[in-house]
Amino acid sequence: MIEDEIRELLDKISAKMRRNYNQSLRDVNLHVGQDNLLCKLWRKDGLTQIQLCERLNCEPPTVSNMVKALEQKGLVYRQRNEEDGRVSRIYLTEEGRNLEGPVYERWRKQQEKLLAGIEHEERLLLRRIMKQMKENLF
Repeated sequence: MIEDEIRELLDKISAKMRRNYNQSLRDVNLHVGQDNLLCKLWRKDGLTQIQLCERLNCEPPTVSNMVKALEQKGLVYRQRNEEDGRVSRIYLTEEGRNLEGPVYERWRKQQEKLLAGIEHEERLLLRRIMKQMKENLF
């Protein structure tokens, strides 16, 4: 059945991309997922863990563990909110900000490898189809 084949292809592509990308992130001492958390902070520094959970579509314990690991690496720090001491905000350190370029370069190389040999018009169609697939699931 073609639907099974498409599902299997998507699964294989996803797994291989994740392995390749994880290997490339090791060069900057990161794991898959940590780069996405940093990306959210590059776009808007000082988010709360709840905001990070919403933006990453992750459970609170997952985000908490990622923040803790990134803190230990010196890439982020937590600071209590002055208006509400129960709330902590997550901020990038200088070292965390400096990873933006290297991480984006890895994303770009991963995408170039994935899309090699696919024409611009085909890429547009692929993007439209994938957006529809995402909408179907969410």
